[in-house]
Amino acid sequence: MSCLSWNCCELGNPQTEAELAALVSSKDPKLIFLMEMKVDREVIERISRKMQNNKHFVVPRHNRGGGLALLWKDDFLLDVLTSSDNHIDGVVDQGMDDAWRFTSFFGDPEMASRENSSNMLRDLSQRLTLPWVCVDDFNEILRLEEEQGWLDRPERQMQGFRDALDYCGFKDLDFNGFPFTWCSRRSGDHNVWIRLDRGVATVDWFLRFPTFRIHHLECFHSDHRPILLILDADHKRFYKKGRPFQFEAMWIKEKSCEDVIKNSWVDVANTDPMNVLLKKLISYQDNLRVWNRETFGHVRTTLVRKLKELSFAEEANLYRTYPIRMKRLRDDISVLKVREETMWKQRSHLEWLKEGD
Repeated sequence: MSCLSWNCCELGNPQTEAELAALVSSKDPKLIFLMEMKVDREVIERISRKMQNNKHFVVPRHNRGGGLALLWKDDFLLDVLTSSDNHIDGVVDQGMDDAWRFTSFFGDPEMASRENSSNMLRDLSQRLTLPWVCVDDFNEILRLEEEQGWLDRPERQMQGFRDALDYCGFKDLDFNGFPFTWCSRRSGDHNVWIRLDRGVATVDWFLRFPTFRIHHLECFHSDHRPILLILDADHKRFYKKGRPFQFEAMWIKEKSCEDVIKNSWVDVANTDPMNVLLKKLISYQDNLRVWNRETFGHVRTTLVRKLKELSFAEEANLYRTYPIRMKRLRDDISVLKVREETMWKQRSHLEWLKEGD
């Protein structure tokens, strides 16, 4: 069993959807919990089909904000029992001896309404006595060490959150990765990092699944990092070596591409028209390969490297000390993501042509 939880902050953005698809492809979760999608049910249904999560449960958004969605695979036996604007509660393997409870929870972002979230947790805890795990964005922290930045959080507010977890019998799940999950992405001293997203579980759930833990993942398009509840994370590669030459649609957006093609198509000293054409095509392919390597590099490799640089820079708190560098990195990544999107659209179109309608 594995669960991906992400406050994706507007899934209507095609690049956010593409980033979610990449996360699902690489982590292969059985269960996906999404918050703040800000899209209609039809979009979630389309995404669910696209990611081959044939079952889903949606709490609709209100006006332009909010919304929750739970997506899962056919072989994952989940029955949703209750839901609200802030939670989806269900039972896995209901009716069996090893049944357990899963709750996806979204804490109220308004500080004045934070107590309502704590009361909802208390109410949920009284409904079932199964081993219980809760994965979510609580919008709250347990202690000051879970926050870095200029905003101080009242002790009374944190104590209220601790009291609610204690009432439910929850213990914090261990995590791997960077210690914070949300960033304000503001320049200078106003930048803030907070661990808002976490997993908690009851003791009997810990005893049932002693090796599970939370992994803090990386992302670009949301200010919340996704979290993954899993035994171990296996990363998949989706680039193959030795692919034959293929003209990339993203190249035509670069003005210098036309010059490379023109220079490759100069007259060749040969009387045989077919040999002339062949030599020009070879020159055209070789020159474009060199130009691509110098202009673009390997798009995916460069993008992965830039994302790692961004992650290191965020963890070094460069939003505060070197905001210009952070802006430059994010701009570079945005350009690379557009190039990658163009490339994969071309790939998918070619696959469609091969397979037929």
